[in-house]
Amino acid sequence: MLRPGLLVLAVFSLFGTLMAALPVTKPSAPPATKTEKISEEQFGTPVADPYRWLEDEKSPEVKAWMDAQDQYARAALQFPGRETLVKRLRSMLYIDAISSPHHAGTRFFYSRRHADKEKSIVYWKEGETGTETVLLDPNTLSTDGTVSLGTWEPTHDGLTVAYAIRRNNSDEATLHVMDVATGKVSEKDVIEGAKYADPQWTPDGKGFYYTFLPALDGKEITVDARPGFAEVRFHALGTDPAKDPVIHPRTADPATFISPSLSRDGRWLFVYIAHGWNANDVYYRDLQSKDTAWKPFVVGKDSQYSIIAWRDQFYVATNEGAPRWRVFKTAAEKPARDEWREIVPEAETTLDSTQVVGEHLVLVTLKDASSRMEVRTLEGKLVRTVPLPSIGTTGGMSGNPDEDDAYFGFVSFMTPSEVYRTSIKTGETKLWASVKVPFDASPYEVQQVWYPSRDGTKVSMFLIHRKGLKKDGNTPWLLTGYGGFNVSMTPSFSVDFCLWLEAGGGVALPNLRGGGEYGEAWHRAGMLHNKQNVFDDFIAAAEYLIKSNYTKPEKLAIRGGSNGGLLVGAAMTQRPELFKAVICAVPLLDMVRYHKFGSGRTWIPEYGTAEKAEDFKVLHGYSPYHHIHPDTKYPALLMISADSDDRVDPMHARKFAAGIQAASTSGLPVLLRIEKNAGHGGADLIKQRVEASADSIGFLVEELGAKAP
Repeated sequence: MLRPGLLVLAVFSLFGTLMAALPVTKPSAPPATKTEKISEEQFGTPVADPYRWLEDEKSPEVKAWMDAQDQYARAALQFPGRETLVKRLRSMLYIDAISSPHHAGTRFFYSRRHADKEKSIVYWKEGETGTETVLLDPNTLSTDGTVSLGTWEPTHDGLTVAYAIRRNNSDEATLHVMDVATGKVSEKDVIEGAKYADPQWTPDGKGFYYTFLPALDGKEITVDARPGFAEVRFHALGTDPAKDPVIHPRTADPATFISPSLSRDGRWLFVYIAHGWNANDVYYRDLQSKDTAWKPFVVGKDSQYSIIAWRDQFYVATNEGAPRWRVFKTAAEKPARDEWREIVPEAETTLDSTQVVGEHLVLVTLKDASSRMEVRTLEGKLVRTVPLPSIGTTGGMSGNPDEDDAYFGFVSFMTPSEVYRTSIKTGETKLWASVKVPFDASPYEVQQVWYPSRDGTKVSMFLIHRKGLKKDGNTPWLLTGYGGFNVSMTPSFSVDFCLWLEAGGGVALPNLRGGGEYGEAWHRAGMLHNKQNVFDDFIAAAEYLIKSNYTKPEKLAIRGGSNGGLLVGAAMTQRPELFKAVICAVPLLDMVRYHKFGSGRTWIPEYGTAEKAEDFKVLHGYSPYHHIHPDTKYPALLMISADSDDRVDPMHARKFAAGIQAASTSGLPVLLRIEKNAGHGGADLIKQRVEASADSIGFLVEELGAKAP
């Protein structure tokens, strides 16, 4: 569901150039918004909802309101020197880059960004020295750039690829199948309902298992019930997808996710039924057996499990009895829980991912929110620790379980993406590719601090700033976070951070409870009835920056997207005096009604539901929309929404922005910017990212008074 990194923010360093241009005339007031006297009693509590009419985006009145708000915001976001800033952003974002390659059969597959293209292109070549050939070019899928490429997965022999097409970069998708050598797309193998599809190819490449989600029908299959209709199907190439057999039926529970996983040899098929982000059930079938019944591998446990089947052995990564995770091994013929043998015990680090590559286990762990990578034998014995360049992040290796060569990516706050090639057998590792970005990192440093939250819990936080920073409270700081869904906030390279540093600012990234940095206990300490801990951690981070004299409230901005949008919405309504500016993107903000829209019901295990009295009390207690108070000096607000967001309904952004516009007495701007042809992750055109960044930059420069170093 909700992931961080939804928004590019940046501030251009040539402040003198920006301010030298002529002043820009801006609108004086936002468009008027009507209110309605709607109040419903829930569990004895009256719940006002004056902007409920803004939930209906199909209404002509709402559409007109949205257009007016967007026009007002874009006019207000014009500022001196904007075109100079756009030029600088283009130099930072239109760059050449390449991903780690994926080896399938005799072929290599990878994606490549080009400095003169809007979207990354997927290529393939025969062998390492073969001719580079375009496989999928999303730049050519539509004339206006509104068609996006989703997941893509080649067969084990590299002869065929399944890929997803998405409109407006939304989650909804359609699967297609292409012959790699000829580039011919099958007219028969077109599968709608591929929103959650992750094709699991059979070894012979003649078919794949996938998650199918039927379209809305307005009756039984409604928006809030729809996820419960997801089911696992099998598609044989060349057959009618409408007749694909159901391999595992729907759960009928929209708060669950269902997904298949097929072992590389094609024998063992697993189905995962996830109950939120803290527990899952796993069922399996031996496809070589005549018995087609699903057998429970582990069911009914309040823990998570991930299984790799290799050479008739099951490798089980789990947080059962180990909040920081551990690894078990058992013979496929003896899957009972009492047959499992622990081969990698829980450690002080948090296990982030487990793979089998080159007949070895490859483990990525987190130590204080920074990646470590280990190679172990299939019995769990440590062979070596893979050296990483610095404090940073790796997502594990791109490699096959029976091949020695593998690749891995690395990124840090100061280092753009790098790709390394390594030998599992010898450990020899060499830089394979790197990205060149026009940014000098030498004047800046990264440090990690620990600060106490409201209840005394120690929370870690990355601070990025100029070396020798004078702590006099006058530095503008950008505080950002996420805090939910077991998502770990680890170092990453971001143009927004780089340009903010060049402007003389600092960046703070705390590892809030609700995330996965410190294991499942850390996650659970920030979910359901513990959600207020996340907001307390974030507010305490702001207080630490102010108390330590890094900055002061009039120089402090916060930003967050998706679940992070909920975070900053709660922070600004609970402690408006702490912040000068807020950037809130594609957020959840009406926590009483969130489950009725988009993918809301799938998040009930994380947040709870207002349909239950005990959950309602908590949700209503922090719901940002319901804690907007009249005649309050709220920070400046830039609300970022997307017109095709089918994950978090944009009604949250509309209702909250309208409420703050009416309530705030600070005189600071409250803007609702709506990205066209964009989904929850924004638009995937570089030119739209440039424009969005320029608008965000102008907002921060003007509100925080950023200056050149």
